[in-house]
Amino acid sequence: MEIVSGKILSKIYKKRNPWVHKGMFGKLGIIAGSYYYSGSPIFVGMAALRAGCDLVRIFAPECIASVIRSYAPDLIVFPYKKDFLDLEILDFIFENSKDLDAFVIGNGLTRNEKVLMAVKEFIKRVKVPCVIDADAIYAVKGMKLNQNFIITPHSYEFFVLSGYEVSNNLKERIEKVKEVAKRYNCTIVLKGHVDVISDGKRVAINKTGSEYMTKGGFGDILAGICGAFLARKIDTFAAAKAATYINGKLGELVAKKFKESLIASDIFELFYLIFKS
Repeated sequence: MEIVSGKILSKIYKKRNPWVHKGMFGKLGIIAGSYYYSGSPIFVGMAALRAGCDLVRIFAPECIASVIRSYAPDLIVFPYKKDFLDLEILDFIFENSKDLDAFVIGNGLTRNEKVLMAVKEFIKRVKVPCVIDADAIYAVKGMKLNQNFIITPHSYEFFVLSGYEVSNNLKERIEKVKEVAKRYNCTIVLKGHVDVISDGKRVAINKTGSEYMTKGGFGDILAGICGAFLARKIDTFAAAKAATYINGKLGELVAKKFKESLIASDIFELFYLIFKS
C-alpha cells in the first residue's frame, strides 16, 4: 500500500518546453449543472484550469449558462435548451466534443430518471477517459466499466455503488474499495478523512486535508483536478492519487487562513500555493 506524498507532483508537472502551445496540456469536457445548480460546473471547471488544463468546455443548461460565463471568461460554455440533461442532448454533446481528451460528468445534474438514463448512455458511448462524480454515481451501479474511468464517491455514494456501508475503520475501507474497484474494473476514490484510492490491484491512501473542508464544492474541485490530469493523458490511478493529494493539501493551506469561514472557491485564487508547499 502506498501513502501519497508531494513527490507525485513532479510526475505530473514536468518542465515545459518553451515551444508548447494551447491544447498540449489537455482539453476537458464537463457535463454538469441543472436548473437548480449553477455552481457545480464552475467549481469543476475552475479547478481543472487551475490544475493546468488548457481548455475547459462546459455542457450545461441554457438557463445557467450566463451565470457560468459571468463567473470567469476562461470557461467555455456550450448551452442546451433543456433545464436538465436527458438522452436527446447526448448527440449535441458528442458532436461538439470530438477534440476533447477527457470528461467529468455528474456534478449538479440531479438524479431524476431521465438524467440517470442519459448518464448511463453517455458512459456506454464515451471513448475518452472520464471522471464519474456526484449524481452520476447513482447511474453506475451494475454497469461494466474499464480503466478509462475514475469514480469519486463519498461514503454514502460508495454505499449506492457497492451496497457496503463502510465505517471509519481504515482497514475496512481499504479492503472494500479494492474489492469494488476490481468489480467495476476502474479506479475508485473513496473520499474521507483519509482518502482511499484503488484500481482493483493497487491501493494508495491520501492523508492531506482539513476538517474545515465540509462546505459544498470541495468534491467538485477534486473531480475537476482529476479531469485535468486525465486530459493530460495521465493514467487513472496516478491521476486520482495526485488529485486527492492536491485537493487536500490546498484545503490544509487555505484553512490556515480562513478556518471556519473557508469556502471552496477560496482555493481558486490560492491554487499557486500548492507549487510552493
